[in-house]
Amino acid sequence: MKTEQNIWTKKTGWQPSAPGTLGKSAQLVLVFGSTDLLKQSPLLKELISAYPDARFVGCSTGGEICGTNVYDDSLTTLAIHFEKTTIRTYEVDASSISESFLAGERLAALVNPTNLSHLFVLSKGVNVNGSELVKGLEKNLPENVVITGGLAGDGPRFQETFTFSDGEPKNNTISAVAFYGHNLRVGYGSVGGWDPFGPERIVTSSKSNVLYELDGKNALEIYKQYLGEHAKGLPATGLMFPLGIRGQEATTSLVRTILATNENEQSLTFAGDVPEGYHARLMKVNFERMIDGAAKAAKNCQETIDCPKVELAILVSCVGRKWVLKQRVEEELDAVRETFGKDTVLTGFYSYGEIAPLAGTKQCALHNETMTITAFSEV
Repeated sequence: MKTEQNIWTKKTGWQPSAPGTLGKSAQLVLVFGSTDLLKQSPLLKELISAYPDARFVGCSTGGEICGTNVYDDSLTTLAIHFEKTTIRTYEVDASSISESFLAGERLAALVNPTNLSHLFVLSKGVNVNGSELVKGLEKNLPENVVITGGLAGDGPRFQETFTFSDGEPKNNTISAVAFYGHNLRVGYGSVGGWDPFGPERIVTSSKSNVLYELDGKNALEIYKQYLGEHAKGLPATGLMFPLGIRGQEATTSLVRTILATNENEQSLTFAGDVPEGYHARLMKVNFERMIDGAAKAAKNCQETIDCPKVELAILVSCVGRKWVLKQRVEEELDAVRETFGKDTVLTGFYSYGEIAPLAGTKQCALHNETMTITAFSEV
């Protein structure tokens, strides 16, 4: 595997040099950037000219990752030449949140399953139900194929996101890159690092991603009771107090981020489904555990990749982690680097949701507030 990594900012232009060293040998180019820069077609046209035979997949972000640095308002690119792996790209439109499951179904149906080793998905980040999207994807894919990826971002705005595969960036698109061949090794890990607090409760009333009641009591009222002074800043302060949920038989929790509150209904809207009958418990920030969680996600990749060396890692970390960690945000990237070593190429973005298997399984799910890593090597 050969790679070429570059970044563009208004201040410096292209660094360390203009793209194009791999030229026609590049088969895949990953592009992550701010919403405004992805609207500027000259930069993308420049990339297409630099890598004329490559497939392009990318999205807008809540922050760009290049190595162990985090950027805003930049465009990061990673061109890849695989020695023994074939690449195909796919995309579908999903104009409304109600189409999320169907969009996942349609996207998976497009993918040729023969010799498929992995599917990496980039979804629009607003007006989508990530949980339903994942369910739709899994319906039409072979059981042994793992899905990872994330939801596009729009900085702190939550207004308009873009994804693309080979064409112009669009705001209603779900894109995917499929990896084919027996020589590709893929590892994955997704870890949060939040501390639970308060009693575990039962979701007694909910619809999709809207939570109405916990233990028969208004969900918003319970949140306000436990958040105290922080409740005045909801929903923004909800980033520091996500909800951990688990099914009746599950031993590990999924994390859900608050997107909105409704005073009239006393309800909370989350970034993913909160099913009735699930156990739920409030969570709070623990800076050290969050950074340790990034390292653990990298270690999980090493355990699942079945290869002594990780050549490339795509990091999809929740934008909520970026806002909570603030000036310490690059520490989670340093933790990943320390785990993988100096030779692993790191790229990625801060997202509105992460897609990865549940711990210890190949069953895919939408996560919030995690560091999710997909690691690749060829043998």
